[in-house]
Amino acid sequence: MSSGRFAGKVVLVTGAGSGIGRATALAFAKEGADLVICDVNEASLEEVSAAARALGRSVLARKVDVSSAAAMQSFADEVHATHPAVDVLVNNAGVAVTGGLRDTTLDDWSWVMGINVMGVVHGCHFFVPRMVDRGRGGHVVNIASAAGFAGSRLLVAYSTTKFAVVGFSEALREDMRRHHIGVSTICPGFIRTNINEAGRRRGRLAEPAALERSRRLMERGKSPDVVAGKIMEAVEKDLALVPVTPEAHLTYLLKRSSPKLLAAIWRRLEAWQAPEL
Repeated sequence: MSSGRFAGKVVLVTGAGSGIGRATALAFAKEGADLVICDVNEASLEEVSAAARALGRSVLARKVDVSSAAAMQSFADEVHATHPAVDVLVNNAGVAVTGGLRDTTLDDWSWVMGINVMGVVHGCHFFVPRMVDRGRGGHVVNIASAAGFAGSRLLVAYSTTKFAVVGFSEALREDMRRHHIGVSTICPGFIRTNINEAGRRRGRLAEPAALERSRRLMERGKSPDVVAGKIMEAVEKDLALVPVTPEAHLTYLLKRSSPKLLAAIWRRLEAWQAPEL
């Protein structure tokens, strides 16, 4: 039975059509929140909208490319014509590029930076100032990754974007403190989503054997619902940084206490993922 602990709140989730975004949008809806959601996949977005409306929630859903400033500006204008400001902003939309420097193209860099970094910046740029102007506080949730704690030679571009999200969120939290707007960075580890299928794999990491190892690894991951629960907890408790899974907690701890040991563990994992490299 829903406690309705977010009743009366308006929650915006980007990348809400699948995975963590879908789970998060529906978790907030079950707790009484009305939704503003976007994704590039209209069919999946409509499925989420229908599920939220079945719970009695109002939903504004639009197809939006978060990497486009113009698209996000138009989206924000439409949202703010109905709502003076959103109460919770979840910058979730993200993609992955798997590969080392030599296999990652400049187009790959532009694509992953545009969505993973500028998508987060655009969300904050177009929605947070209205939270400030309203004067009633609010909360921003930026989805990073355990790859934002430690770099991997198999995820050079992806790790770069997630480090950027962690740093941006830390700075934004300090910037927004005086406005009573919280900022939380969520760092999942292995989660059962379609990020591998929807991402780009380069070099020998695109070969069938490497794809199968990656698939098996992701299958062992936690449900997106676990991340959604951590996101709501972060909003309620104003948590700054939230590692989600055991491997994310371990990575975060070892990065600070024993970086050499962490590097050795990651190399073992990389060797299992890509023994041919």
